[in-house]
Amino acid sequence: MKKVILLTGLLIVFVKLSFATGLPKVKLQTDFGDIIVEIDTVHAPITAHNFLKHLAEGTYENAVFYRTVRMDNQPNNEVKIEVIQGGIFDDQLIDLIPPILHETTKMTGINHKNGTFSMARYTPGTATTEFFICVGDQPELDFGGKRNPDGQGFAAFGQVIKGMDVVKKIQRQKDKDQYLINKVEVSIKLIKD
Repeated sequence: MKKVILLTGLLIVFVKLSFATGLPKVKLQTDFGDIIVEIDTVHAPITAHNFLKHLAEGTYENAVFYRTVRMDNQPNNEVKIEVIQGGIFDDQLIDLIPPILHETTKMTGINHKNGTFSMARYTPGTATTEFFICVGDQPELDFGGKRNPDGQGFAAFGQVIKGMDVVKKIQRQKDKDQYLINKVEVSIKLIKD
């Protein structure tokens, strides 16, 4: 009985310490202002650690926001969404990067709400470096959503905690077929608490 109480006590201390240290945060610095994103390494460990690994390795050194999806620029999509997309925007480099397992919103419990940070992909298990930020709630990007015919949704792994005004400014920039005419350079840095 004493061992059970001791183990339970140790577990409670471990959980409290885990939450006390907090989740990692990154700053996405642009000419429009800064976006602060909290990366959920607890609920989406595969996706979050993949992003942080690429950040540490310098993969995002020349990152840009390059795509804006608004209600007015997706005439051929039956299911409409609103996001901005960024990453390394270099298909030759992306093709060299091993993809990660697909963590669905059903697995993680992180749904695509306003400000959710998520991975772009083609088919499940093809995500590598490209990411997007939701503008408004986007349930069609969750598991079972209809934006992608496979119904697996996208892998959400973070949340904007500051700078949604910047996200909206980027989303309003001029585009041609959803691609920004002037890409927005972004410097991504891990914030030290």
